[in-house]
Amino acid sequence: MITANQLRTFTEQIFIALGCSETDARLATDVLVSADLRGVDSHGVARLPGYVRLYDLGRINPTPHIRVVHETPSTAVVDGDRGLGLVVGPWAMQVAIEKARVAGTGWVAVRNSNHFGIAGYHALLATEHDMIGQAMTHAAPLVAPTFSLDKLLGTNPIAVAIPAATEPTFLADFASTAVAYGKLEILQRKGQDIPEGWAQNAEGQPTTDANAVRNGGALLPLGTDREHGSHKGYGLGAIVDIFSGVLSGANYGPWVPPFATAGFMQSNEGVGVGTGHFFGAMRIDAFRPADEFKTHMDTWIQRFRQAKAVDGKQVLIPGDPERTMEAERLANGIPVVEPVIKSLEELGERFGVKL
Repeated sequence: MITANQLRTFTEQIFIALGCSETDARLATDVLVSADLRGVDSHGVARLPGYVRLYDLGRINPTPHIRVVHETPSTAVVDGDRGLGLVVGPWAMQVAIEKARVAGTGWVAVRNSNHFGIAGYHALLATEHDMIGQAMTHAAPLVAPTFSLDKLLGTNPIAVAIPAATEPTFLADFASTAVAYGKLEILQRKGQDIPEGWAQNAEGQPTTDANAVRNGGALLPLGTDREHGSHKGYGLGAIVDIFSGVLSGANYGPWVPPFATAGFMQSNEGVGVGTGHFFGAMRIDAFRPADEFKTHMDTWIQRFRQAKAVDGKQVLIPGDPERTMEAERLANGIPVVEPVIKSLEELGERFGVKL
C-alpha cells in the first residue's frame, strides 16, 4: 500500500527528470494518480514506465508548444506538438470551455498528442464551470470489429460529466470495448486468466488467455458478440475514432500509434499526425438556468438511487464506484502490485528518484 502523496511526489519527479516543467509534471501526475485513487489501476502510475519509453522513442516532447491551428467561434483544432496527452488533454478542454463561455458550446479536436489517461478526468473539468463535459480518445488498434479477424480500432473510451446541485456529479466513463487492455495487463502480471468475453484468439474464437491479444488475437467490442450487441460497441468505437482521428488530422483506425506498453505492436503511422482526442463543453444555461437544471439532476439521481434492486444489489449512479474507491484509498492507501513496484523502482534508479 502506497499513499497518494507518495505516488504524487515520485511521479512528479520522474516527469521533471524527463524535462517537463513543474506545472506540467504536476498536472500529468494528477491525471495518473486520480486514476489510481478511483480504482482505474490500468491507467494510473502503472502506465508511468510506458510514458518514459515513449519519451525514449522520441514520441513525447516534454516541452511542447501546444497551439490552436484552426478555429471558429465554437470549434477548434489543437496540435499537441507530441506533448504528453496528460497535459495536452486539459489544455484542449480549457479551449472548449472558453469557447462555450462565448458561444454556448465548445468543441475541440486534437491531433499530434499521446495517451491522455482516463477520459473522465478531462470531462470533469467542465463541470467546475456549470458546464457538461465530454471527452473521448482513440487508441492503438487492439480491437476486432464484429466478425473481423483484423484489429482495426482501439478501446476508444467516452466520458460524459454532468453536474448536480447537492448530489455528486454524474460521470459515465467507459471503453467502447468489453474491457480496457490495461485490465488484461493486470491479469498478465498476476498470471491469471481473463473472463470469457473479453477477447478472441487468432482464429476468432473466444478465449480466457490473458496473452491472447499479444499472440495474434484481439479485444472484443462492447457486447462481445453479435447476439449480445457487439455491433453497437463497434459503432461506438468507430464514432470515437472518426471524431478523434479523421476529424482532427491525427492517425486513425489501424494507423493509430501504439502505447509503449504494447511492445508487441508495430507502429503504422502514415495517414495523420500522432494520436487524437475530442472534447466538448456545453454551458448549461445555454439550454436552461443552471441552478434549475442541477436541481432536476438531483431529482433524477435520487429517483434512480431509490429503484428497487435485485437481492443483495444496489442501483448505482455512474461515478459511484469510483467515488467509493477514492474515499477508501485516500484513507487506507493505494494497493500497487509487485511487478508495478519493481518497474517504478527501476525508473527511480535510472533518474535518481526514491520511491
